[in-house]
Amino acid sequence: MKTNNINRVIEDFNSLAIAEKEYALDIIRKITIESKREALSERAQKAMLHLQKGKIKKGSVKNLHTDLESD
Repeated sequence: MKTNNINRVIEDFNSLAIAEKEYALDIIRKITIESKREALSERAQKAMLHLQKGKIKKGSVKNLHTDLESD
């Protein structure tokens, strides 16, 4: 993360009118939500791939506890 870039963005943001700030915040929120959705989708796809390859164990909490103790 580049601090200089962030500082410049903050300075530019502070120079905006209130309505423009609200609009920018709305856009940033939407971009953030979409980024989180994409990250979650990637994690789900990786999990499905691991499931298909048999890399995921299934069982109860008791099975998990037993498996962890055996390591």
